[in-house]
Amino acid sequence: MAVKKLGKQTVQFQNTPIIIGTSTTVGPKEGEGPLSQYFDVILKDDYYGEDSWELAESKMLRETVKAAISKSNKNISDMEYMLSGDLLNQLMSASFAARDLGIPFFGLYGACSTMTESLSLGAMLIDGGYADNLVAVTSSHFSSAERQFRFPLELGSQRPPTAQWTVTGAGAAILSNYGHGPKITHVTTGKVIDLGITDANNMGAAMAPAAADTIVNHFQDTGLSPDYYDLIVTGDLGVIGKEITEEMVLDKGYNITKVYNDCGLLIFDNEAQDTHAGGSGCGCSASVFCGYIYQEMQNRRINKVLLISTGALLSVTSAQQGESIPGIAHAVAIVNDES
Repeated sequence: MAVKKLGKQTVQFQNTPIIIGTSTTVGPKEGEGPLSQYFDVILKDDYYGEDSWELAESKMLRETVKAAISKSNKNISDMEYMLSGDLLNQLMSASFAARDLGIPFFGLYGACSTMTESLSLGAMLIDGGYADNLVAVTSSHFSSAERQFRFPLELGSQRPPTAQWTVTGAGAAILSNYGHGPKITHVTTGKVIDLGITDANNMGAAMAPAAADTIVNHFQDTGLSPDYYDLIVTGDLGVIGKEITEEMVLDKGYNITKVYNDCGLLIFDNEAQDTHAGGSGCGCSASVFCGYIYQEMQNRRINKVLLISTGALLSVTSAQQGESIPGIAHAVAIVNDES
């Protein structure tokens, strides 16, 4: 019997997993944004000393895992699982990093929703008694993502106003049975939702329906209201997707406006940095959560967070064949102990 299940899509943990430490690495553009003080490492160049952007992304992910483990006063040998993914074909960044780290590895693909997917499954492993310590980590890189999903940078293609800027960044979180830190109390697993958007330069609109559906189902399953949270934050919707999500959630009877924001809007100054509709990518919610949000929770300026990473489940093949873009969103509730 699924005694930890609430409603249709939500799990409530009994042995609440603790996030005992995090680390972040971001690129130069992200380091010039409004959250620069919250990132552990800001790269001087996008190549990170490697021969390609893809290898730079893998190095970024690998070194961020090492830093998170060290900051948590753990060793690599203490990590029983690494749950990770990225945007590249065959999870190149995560797989190559796992090869070097030697941690038992679950490769995950949820597009830009991968951070909360990894946190969700990692929390289930901890609560289920299958692990005491593990790392959840994701990454993305502007240049590698553009080359794979859109146009080679050398073409200098003009970006439409609806386009988002893939974040060059990685975020790693250490989950444990023991220690101090914010706890994961609930996970609401999203459904794949597709309302027919075909424009790969309008990801926010494609992902927003999935975000709204997951948020509404979280409230319905748990009986909580938006006012319970200090911050409800989506991962990668940007300006357009955030507005659509607010409207769709309100249509279902929940007003989240007072506590709602989006990582893609937090990480960049859209006007000053010319990022159009905002940030996106696996590394967007990963670096914002593992940097800004986690530190604000440690300082108890924020105590209750609902993090919803959002993903567009398109591929190069599906885009070339004119298919629409399915969306997915997973929600993780993270709270500080009351004291």
